[in-house]
Amino acid sequence: MNVPLPPADTLRTALSTLLDGLPPKSAAQAVERLIANYRGRTPTDAPVLRDRSDVVAYAAYRMPATFEAVCSALEAFAAAVPGWVPASHVDVGGGTGAATWAVSATWQGGRPVTVLDWAEPALALGREIAGANPELRAVEWRRSRIGSALTMESTDLVTVSYVLGELTDADRAAVVEAAATAAEAVVIIEPGTPGGYTRVIEARDRLVAAGFHIAAPCPHSATCPIVPGEDWCHFSARVSRSSLHRQVKGGSLPYEDEKFSYVAATRFPPAPAPSRVVRKPQIRKGQVLLDLCETDPGLSRTTVTKRHGLLYKAARDAEWGDAWPPRGDEGTR
Repeated sequence: MNVPLPPADTLRTALSTLLDGLPPKSAAQAVERLIANYRGRTPTDAPVLRDRSDVVAYAAYRMPATFEAVCSALEAFAAAVPGWVPASHVDVGGGTGAATWAVSATWQGGRPVTVLDWAEPALALGREIAGANPELRAVEWRRSRIGSALTMESTDLVTVSYVLGELTDADRAAVVEAAATAAEAVVIIEPGTPGGYTRVIEARDRLVAAGFHIAAPCPHSATCPIVPGEDWCHFSARVSRSSLHRQVKGGSLPYEDEKFSYVAATRFPPAPAPSRVVRKPQIRKGQVLLDLCETDPGLSRTTVTKRHGLLYKAARDAEWGDAWPPRGDEGTR
């Protein structure tokens, strides 16, 4: 009996197959041009993904990183809503469908899914790639302007990944409000830059004002304790580098780290983490330093030492973005 590949492997295989017919130099040149011009500089009604070769190159370069970032955000979100499984999903500005793959990887099983995007070549390629994943073969790929005119049907889950930076302030507000009106849960992911974090915080504030509860990454729905301009909240996902990644960026490492900011919110009460590790843990001799965002809104540093026993081992294994203490061990601190 053939064992299905994990979604990440299936996606990588599908993308590699697409690149087989595209000259490597042409693919690299397309990616370099698209990276310079795609994000945040072009209105969504005039996409720079002009044709299939553009979309293939960009998908091969960006889909694995977007997939891993969204998976990381959804993993934290799923832990805050145990037992909840979305029965339907709308991916706003989904392009070739990386977030759709991530939702399928997080909650197995088929469900009605609609991907909305203005770039028809991206939608067409997304439909083609989805043929490799049995759970995504029935996805509806619909052309739609992403902005003030956006409308969508009621759904359990709306994802908006790496989209808000492409929009005007007014369109960003309209998209978040449309998502809040339509969905039981909204997950928004942006690049892990100061600008991306600012857009996530603006969206977070709108969702809270609309009656949503923050499920992740924040342990609370109060105002973010980070002082604007002094720091920003972001996380990291490890991404296997393809040959196209290495060709465009150079270097020999088989991986790279995708930095991202996100917020996940629900209309129903979630069970957020007691606190969240918001920096890479610092492991020193006999102790681990953890920078945390806590339920009582604020940032703190906790030192876990060998005398904490099992909690010390957990701290050594903790990663940036993890809940703390590990779920099930809250009483050991």
